[in-house]
Amino acid sequence: MQTSDVLVIGGGIAGLSAAAALSAHGSVTVIEAESALGYHSSGRSATFCHYGIGDATVRGLTSYSRAFFQNPPEGLSDYPLAKAKAALFIATEAMLPQLAELSVSMQRFTDTVTDVDVPQMLDLVPVLRTGGEAIVAGVVDSSGLKLDTNAMLQGYARVVRHSGGQVITGKRVGGVERRDGLWRVTAPDGSQYAAPVLINAAGAWADAIAQLAGVRPLGLAPKRRTMIVIDPPAGIEIADWPFTKTVTDEFYILPDSGRLMASPVDEVPSEPCDAQPEDYDLALAAWRAEQFTTLPVQRIAHKWAGLRSFVADRVPTAGFAPDAPGFFWLAGQGGYGIQTAPAMAAIVAALATGNTWPDKLTALGVAPAQILPERLLAGT
Repeated sequence: MQTSDVLVIGGGIAGLSAAAALSAHGSVTVIEAESALGYHSSGRSATFCHYGIGDATVRGLTSYSRAFFQNPPEGLSDYPLAKAKAALFIATEAMLPQLAELSVSMQRFTDTVTDVDVPQMLDLVPVLRTGGEAIVAGVVDSSGLKLDTNAMLQGYARVVRHSGGQVITGKRVGGVERRDGLWRVTAPDGSQYAAPVLINAAGAWADAIAQLAGVRPLGLAPKRRTMIVIDPPAGIEIADWPFTKTVTDEFYILPDSGRLMASPVDEVPSEPCDAQPEDYDLALAAWRAEQFTTLPVQRIAHKWAGLRSFVADRVPTAGFAPDAPGFFWLAGQGGYGIQTAPAMAAIVAALATGNTWPDKLTALGVAPAQILPERLLAGT
């Protein structure tokens, strides 16, 4: 049996960022079921950091994380983690109240928000469908960041290993029990790992891990999201187009490696699984692209789906389970796990080691009661 100070289940962005933060305080072992890091949600994201999703707590976590992306710690990565790219939020006539509300919400965290009219939006994204029942107004936030998720995942793993820890892939969890003050995890091949603190960062499987451990689940709801990649118009340079999203969750589009990545922002309830795109959702993605732009979707060059897992209030959760000593929740990252990972890692490091809550998060309006699992487990 291999022992360490902290055992992390899950090698996605949540588990690895927490492991890297905790590696400064003791020995850390990360166990990932798949053969690659970030195989599920983390590796299937648009990887864009912006203030247009989530509530005020999520925006506070995002604001905290930006400094990390722009100036990562020495030795984390040989490559930049972020590249500046504007975010454009678009609205039809019916969406104007939500656009006004979003603009006010974002301005609490940044002074880079500007209203734009139809001609200005067409200067940014010439293929937008405008006028009539189509797009009539927009808001631009010039502080958006395109993130390199792979650089983040590999960088966090490097930090863990350089600190003497382990990142083990291809190791599924078969059993979890607490005995003699240690959480013991057994894999199907009989190998065992133990630590006094167990970080449950298993994404869509986090509730299943809790049930194996005899811990009350949070009520996670995994949701499938579909992405397609389509060709841009011939002869048009798209690299400088912003991340563009309807203010309501109907459509977004983003240039990526010479093509356009698009999604209908769907949230289809799913069991934890290796999510795959379904025909209806692919058709919906193509139809939304033609509804909000003038692009003819003649072929889908690439397609995939991933899971985003939410708790009831749709805010990421971190903290020790009130019903199980040493069992630490890190779950419910939803669709903003990558852009909030540095903030959540700082929270994990503070709570798991008994240190004080980060003052910067308090200043941004993020308090422990908004993050701790107790809020979801009334009566425990």
